[in-house]
Amino acid sequence: MSRPRLLRRTRWAFPDGDLPDPGEREPHGHESLVLFNPNARPAEVRIAVFFDNRDPERDLLVAVDAERVRCVRLDQPLGERGFRIPYGQYALLVESDEAIVGQIGRMDVRQPNLAYYTVMGFPLE
Repeated sequence: MSRPRLLRRTRWAFPDGDLPDPGEREPHGHESLVLFNPNARPAEVRIAVFFDNRDPERDLLVAVDAERVRCVRLDQPLGERGFRIPYGQYALLVESDEAIVGQIGRMDVRQPNLAYYTVMGFPLE
């Protein structure tokens, strides 16, 4: 039996970021960027955050060990500089020196019927 092929790329776009307010109780609203590195070498990942009303924040570095998954909470300080994404609309460009898989998840508690969903990024290369 053959193994399924992973959709691995070095560049991923996530155009629909919308960091929700955390709310007053658990579970708190948040978004997470999930990066899967199935390679034998660690991946160095650079993240750029784009906004509708200001210049992008670039070169936020995140490491993903070889043959590991890393969940990056986007409501917490991001990268070595500890950049905080403000609540509201944004987009991500993720670039890696290894072919990885990227996915984003959102826990939205802004309504009584909370919602959690995940979406694959758009692979660019």
